[in-house]
Amino acid sequence: MAVSGGEKNIPSSNIPTDDRMEWVPLALTLVEYPQGDWLGKMFALASLMPFGIIAGFVALVLFRRDLHTIAFFIGTMVNELINLILKHTICEARPMHRNGLYTEYGMPSSHSQFMWFFAVYVVFFVFIRLHHMNNSTVLENVWKTAIILSCISMATMVTVSRVYLQYHTWKQVLSGCLVGVIFAAIWFAVTHLFLTPLFPIVASWRASEFLMLRDTTLIPNVLWFEYTNSRQESRARGRKLVSMKSQ
Repeated sequence: MAVSGGEKNIPSSNIPTDDRMEWVPLALTLVEYPQGDWLGKMFALASLMPFGIIAGFVALVLFRRDLHTIAFFIGTMVNELINLILKHTICEARPMHRNGLYTEYGMPSSHSQFMWFFAVYVVFFVFIRLHHMNNSTVLENVWKTAIILSCISMATMVTVSRVYLQYHTWKQVLSGCLVGVIFAAIWFAVTHLFLTPLFPIVASWRASEFLMLRDTTLIPNVLWFEYTNSRQESRARGRKLVSMKSQ
């Protein structure tokens, strides 16, 4: 059947229809919860935390270009690779297949492994790497405790959510927790003892200068350093601007 207006004839057999097209959900981001269950909805939102953390990693790598942040992100990706290898080696199914939406293996839980790797690495980073020398010990302990409790709380919430929403068994999420904790300790040790001494050399490479990669290892607290330096620079530029206007 010809189409008016000069358009070409398109054989109907080339046009996919819903009857012939198989739709596959992206299980990576798909989270279901019981209708009307506010706790289930909260846990479903909590299950999306790993994706928010990954987005934050990408933003930090792009805009801060810090070698330790890049090493942390690489460790996160290696942790995910380990999870993938373990899943396809153990080949343990999930506790249930809701309408066949989830067909990949569930042992160990990737969400739990990701969150506990992140949380434990941050704990090591706060205790060993992060020091705020310009503040009192009490205040320093307060914000360190807040960071640690926040990370552990998020990891716990995501772990419980995977069982509550019936995507994993307790054995699967606890196995993910164990693998994440162990690999976080190993990766932090590798980064702190072996990679960190190489950061000044890497930062001096011509390619690193072109990419604006930097090493902040010797700075006790990067946040405080950037805050004080940006404040001083802002004040200096403000005084210069006032001086130019008064002339």
